[in-house]
Amino acid sequence: MSNSSDLNATLSIPTSTSLTEQRYAYLKALIATAKAAVPADLALADLRTRAEALLKEETFPSTRQEDWRFTDLSALLSVNFAAAESSTVTETAINPLRLPETTGAQIVVVNGIFNAELSQLEQLPEAATVGSLRQLGQNFDLMAKVQNRLGQASGGHEVFTALNTVGFQDAVLIYLPRNVVVDTPVQILYVHQGQDTLAQPRCLVVAETGSALTLVEDFWGDGDNLNLTNAVTEIWLDANAQLTHSRIQREGAGTYHIGKTVVTQARDSQYIGTAADFGAKLARHNWETYQTGEQTTTKLYGLGAITDTQHADTHSLVALSYPRGTVEQQHKAIVDGKAHSVFNGRVVVAQKAQQTNASQLNRNLLLSDKARVDTKPQLEIVADDVKCAHGATVSQLQADEIFYLQSRGISANQAQRLLIYAFAMEILDRIPLESLRANLAQRITQWT
Repeated sequence: MSNSSDLNATLSIPTSTSLTEQRYAYLKALIATAKAAVPADLALADLRTRAEALLKEETFPSTRQEDWRFTDLSALLSVNFAAAESSTVTETAINPLRLPETTGAQIVVVNGIFNAELSQLEQLPEAATVGSLRQLGQNFDLMAKVQNRLGQASGGHEVFTALNTVGFQDAVLIYLPRNVVVDTPVQILYVHQGQDTLAQPRCLVVAETGSALTLVEDFWGDGDNLNLTNAVTEIWLDANAQLTHSRIQREGAGTYHIGKTVVTQARDSQYIGTAADFGAKLARHNWETYQTGEQTTTKLYGLGAITDTQHADTHSLVALSYPRGTVEQQHKAIVDGKAHSVFNGRVVVAQKAQQTNASQLNRNLLLSDKARVDTKPQLEIVADDVKCAHGATVSQLQADEIFYLQSRGISANQAQRLLIYAFAMEILDRIPLESLRANLAQRITQWT
């Protein structure tokens, strides 16, 4: 482990007359801060060196870049982030967040570092490997397999993904050998504590041929402390593997949350993902899926429920390269106050991806005349034998729907709550864990 002075290294930004130069210097300082936190027993020198090389010509993102046009991170340029360190979290704080369906299959990560004391891993198959990458590092056969996957997925060149690769301090590893089916859903609870800290959680999921898993990633925080969470989850599904994945973001009101989920699917595999954004001051989720085999199924469901001055941005990509792929995507946003929702979804169908069946829909509900939505669904099709459709809507609660419910004896306020609840639950009902669905449904009820 680096010494304590290195771990607490803060950003040092030279005075610059150029905003571009300032952003360049800021990114370099972030890289230095991240590198100082890397533990000696998880050096992974080749991987980290490649990631740092990718960042050499990059700058900290600005709204002049197309992918960041609607998401402004300039407020961070004045913050000297320190690398997050391991922090004490009590069982009392964690217990309400534990999902009963995942008892014995719960992983707790605090400030990007696996917490063995709070984690519970008793109900997992003996053949499955689940735990901290640092702790499993002495298993050389396993590490050889891991290094063939970790950081090898497409999309690793993106600035924040590469930054995470340079500086993650630990990683959750879920490795399922051939035909291993995990009956108990696995919950990963990520907790971020501190002030002006950078936490970089990392997760690697490898499901070999015929294996199956239900996974919940839950990003949690409270309070108004300004922090930066930069999380990366890599998922590899081999032939006929199946993953049902729920990603819940409910971080503290002062947090900037940047997340990357990248899924690589072999033939006949199935990925069903549901992502929900409720917390954070600003949240950005880059959700990328690459179909690398025939007859692959991808289903993406997203919900953002934001208010006040919150900002939630989802950028998704589904790339199809082989025949008979199936894609279903639906993303919804509920936007109140002065909040801002952004959706940019790309479905790319290559020439070889004949007989593709793909649909994409973005629906947005504006509850305030000061709320804002920017949406850009995209289909990029080169193949000619396909069935593809996409669309987007931005609307308010309809007066005739409210009137209809009032005519049945429901008050106007109750009618509005009922319509908002129904709008959200079409996505939340995709989550397979009843306790989590109920928890989030209650949050929607309180939020409305």
